[in-house]
Amino acid sequence: MVRHLYVHIPFCPKVCPYCSFYKEASDRNKTKAFLDAVLATADIAAEGLRPQTVFFGGGTPTALSTTQLQTLIGGLRERIDFSDVQEFTVEMNPATVSLEKARALLDLGVNRVSMGVQSWDPGLLLTLGRVHSAAQARRSFEILREAGFENINLDLIFGIPGQSEKMWLDSLRTTIDLAPEHISAYCLTYEEDTEYFLKLQRGEMVPDESVDADFFEITMSELEGAGYLQYEISNYAKPGRECRHNLAYWIGAEYEGLGPSAFSTRGGVRRRAIADTSRFIELVSGGKGWHDFEETVDEATRASESMAFALRTSSGISSHDVPLEKSARLVEHGLMNQQGNRLVLTRQGKLVADEIAAELM
Repeated sequence: MVRHLYVHIPFCPKVCPYCSFYKEASDRNKTKAFLDAVLATADIAAEGLRPQTVFFGGGTPTALSTTQLQTLIGGLRERIDFSDVQEFTVEMNPATVSLEKARALLDLGVNRVSMGVQSWDPGLLLTLGRVHSAAQARRSFEILREAGFENINLDLIFGIPGQSEKMWLDSLRTTIDLAPEHISAYCLTYEEDTEYFLKLQRGEMVPDESVDADFFEITMSELEGAGYLQYEISNYAKPGRECRHNLAYWIGAEYEGLGPSAFSTRGGVRRRAIADTSRFIELVSGGKGWHDFEETVDEATRASESMAFALRTSSGISSHDVPLEKSARLVEHGLMNQQGNRLVLTRQGKLVADEIAAELM
């Protein structure tokens, strides 16, 4: 039985220059056909699917209207057994939050919101190409609380060009003062197929790894000092408020993905839906296959991936999976701690987690 469902909504009010997820500008003429196509694929995916977690990502799921969200979620509930759902997350852009929409989502069973604030500094929001203001983000958070949401994540980004340590500290402390249940803090990355990647190639943007490392250490100190547990390198939660959906990915659980570009892993087979909304709609409506990638996930691959993800979490990895000589060296150099039969990254180890993962793979 597959216990996790992801739904990809590709539409955005505006395409941000740093975002590498599949997305496109909102298109009213395409939305109904998109909803019909997703629900048609849900008919097929429903067998053997009884989710405990549901996650709507994007894009910006709340770029859809309240009526469209009701159509989509109501349609999914008609096709898929949601009776075991414990956590239902919807990603939001602060510019797309309204009290009506928030209350409607709560009524539809959504009990967790992840909102992309990214920064509380007006200048940095412009640098990131965000369509919301800091004041709007604060008001959107207040609306979500007013609607009744008791489990909210706020996304933040550090390592933004022009960002000072004071700016980052101010963003962290403003966020802490709002007291969300969960905070995700990511270092800006320059991914292919983004405007920022092109600027990096042209030398218009020059990341500084030492500065990013300083920002990361500030993040860990501030959030841990405020009572947030760093249960994954980029994710911090109040006790018991960890994102169950993401934890499922990190332990290698199988999941179903609906929508263009969405991955699924079921029965040891990983597939990806075509990352083209128009083509996705065309293929589904024509009764044709809509996946453009498929691979068998053998035990060796699954074990390797599970170790890479687990390494980033507060649970760490089994010491039995690491040669004694390597584990002893990592502990001796202060990069990992031995906790029973687990090896867990130290704060210093978290700064070089990717390098440690590459060595252990």
